[in-house]
Amino acid sequence: MSLTDIDQRGPEFRSALGRLISIDGRTFADEYWGKKPLLSRASDLTASFEDLMTSSAVDELISRRGVRTPFARMAKDGSLLEKSQFTSSGGFGAEMPDQLDSAAILSAFAGGHTLVLQGLHRLWPPLIDFVRDLVDDIGHPSQVNAYITPASSQGFDPHYDVHDVFVLQISGEKRWILHPPVHTHPLADQPWSDRRSAVEHQARAVPAVDTVLAPGDALYLPRGWIHSAEALGDTTIHLTIGVASFNEFDVATQLIGLLADDAGLREPLPAGIDLTDPDALAPHIDRVLDSIGSILADIRGDTERRRRIASGLATRFVAATRPEPVQPLKTVAFMTSLDADSSVVWRRGLTASVDVDGGKVHLGLRGTTISLPAECSAAVTQLRAAKVCRVGDLAGLNTESAIVVTRRLLREGVLVPAE
Repeated sequence: MSLTDIDQRGPEFRSALGRLISIDGRTFADEYWGKKPLLSRASDLTASFEDLMTSSAVDELISRRGVRTPFARMAKDGSLLEKSQFTSSGGFGAEMPDQLDSAAILSAFAGGHTLVLQGLHRLWPPLIDFVRDLVDDIGHPSQVNAYITPASSQGFDPHYDVHDVFVLQISGEKRWILHPPVHTHPLADQPWSDRRSAVEHQARAVPAVDTVLAPGDALYLPRGWIHSAEALGDTTIHLTIGVASFNEFDVATQLIGLLADDAGLREPLPAGIDLTDPDALAPHIDRVLDSIGSILADIRGDTERRRRIASGLATRFVAATRPEPVQPLKTVAFMTSLDADSSVVWRRGLTASVDVDGGKVHLGLRGTTISLPAECSAAVTQLRAAKVCRVGDLAGLNTESAIVVTRRLLREGVLVPAE
């Protein structure tokens, strides 16, 4: 789905990204993504966020789901609470010592500590599905935390994140104060704490945005924007969706990896060189710069090495995201009754490379390779289009072969039942 396609199809069809922004997807991509904040009021959005999180859902996660650290933390005025102060053993049959202790959380929360429930895209079904949809829309790895803040409290000091953020206000009201970056587009290893003095100085200036989010409002923040939030009145809950956007430095990192192919660059520097002397290193720096220029010129016209760069980025993306969950018991039962009229579909979010070699079709998945007979090539192409397919209609296969291949791909988690 393109960004242009996410708009204007009615609330029941609205894409994940379309639910978070009050403008069309193309305008968001061109004018806001990575550039400046976007505030979207509930009245300008197509639906509330009550299907994603509620206060009763928070209570359920705390008290009945056996959530463990590091899926939760607590903070007050910028300081984290030691986990032993809000966790304990689950008792007989569940002796893990770091499960959330609901009574201890109640005490800390009543004392002004913010509760952060982390990685909810792996814990809470509505958010598992929503974040999977958002990754499809936006093309970058995403995750979600919930921040539950007591009345008139602040959990964290002004800071910036090293990922883009969508804030979804669930309940209560929260004042958000935003300041422009002191370090634009920070990388993952460039946290705000490395620039603490500059951040604190910037936070004392007149804010670029000073606003109150009410239930159903959404706020987009590019990475690097300094922000702090304070609960107003009653307890507030908001979701923070973090987007680990890839950037051209990631492309450059993959490209630099190709330089290891050059034997000249791998050659040792002279014995006896003084590595603390800039003058001694100067000629070697010049030679490396000349070599890199020549190598880069070669790579520009080398299709295979350009594909290796793209493949490296794809590998990182796959490692940082997960496809939609499968349902093992439902799938096994479906496989048992599989026939020509059964319908299947490619598992959403599952990335696979396809290579035809030696009379086989090889599907390269994360951590494994599935090999099928070469005559399955057309069927694999048909299935990878992510359209619902009737088993008996798989291209190039008779009914018996189609059932065998489909059963194999269901068992390996490549396909899921479409029924």
